[in-house]
Amino acid sequence: MSVAGLIAGARAGEQRDIARLISRIEDGANDAREAMQALAGFAGRAHVIGVTGAPGVGKSTTTSALVTAIRARGNRVAVLAVDPSSPFSGGALLGDRIRMQQHATDEGVFIRSMASRGHLGGLAATTPQVIRVLDAAGFDAVIIETVGVGQSEVEIAATADSSIVLIAPGMGDSIQAAKAGILEIGDIFVVNKADRDGADTTVRELRNMIALGQHDGWRPPVLKTVASIGEGVDAVLAAIDEHRTWLIGSGQDRRRKLRRVHDEICALVIGATRAQLSVRNAEVDALSAAVLDGAIDAYTAAEQLS
Repeated sequence: MSVAGLIAGARAGEQRDIARLISRIEDGANDAREAMQALAGFAGRAHVIGVTGAPGVGKSTTTSALVTAIRARGNRVAVLAVDPSSPFSGGALLGDRIRMQQHATDEGVFIRSMASRGHLGGLAATTPQVIRVLDAAGFDAVIIETVGVGQSEVEIAATADSSIVLIAPGMGDSIQAAKAGILEIGDIFVVNKADRDGADTTVRELRNMIALGQHDGWRPPVLKTVASIGEGVDAVLAAIDEHRTWLIGSGQDRRRKLRRVHDEICALVIGATRAQLSVRNAEVDALSAAVLDGAIDAYTAAEQLS
């Protein structure tokens, strides 16, 4: 099917066309650029929600509960579940769609597992373009669930409008949270599995750490949930609404979106540069040998390639 046909189908809410369009973008097809040009005028409506945290905190369960709460309002929601890549196929390894089967037949929900393909930061390299597709397809909210690798997941802060950081009791004290950098990336903190011992202590430590930090007008709330039974999820959704209202009122909404587009453009430039270098391997190898032998320095070699 042509790109124009896929875009028409995606705009009409056809899930197969949305999935096919995303596949072309992920695969780096030649018509990916054409698709982005055609979708440029349709983006900017969806609220992008990031869900991150260490493995085992309940990201998929919380995401599923958030989807249920958003759908109860009558809004359409898309989920991007970024998984580690299979070392054999390069595809998504865990397949979060398996863990969200209750939404499988809901036409108002679109769930996609994406492979990180070695990209650091907890996301896939094509995440910004895929968000643009889902935004243009008319989804009210796009939830991004990151890989779950711990201290390298800070990229979600630059991609999402509202970032939710999940923590579970007994998975490390507030000092570990500070070391992981999550205090800087979270707009909302959620202590999940709050029916476990130590939940109140974790909440108290997080609030104390947040109070010591600098804030630009928004102080991140710390909430408790038991996502497996839906407890506390409505409060999280209310906090997301409150944060979105603050973003728009303070002008931070446009600033965050500008930063996101800035990073997307830079990533595309870097990707294009790498692609150009990949076809000049012989030249790069020759310069590498010259640097190794001391004939030239690395800066001179880089200048000759640029």
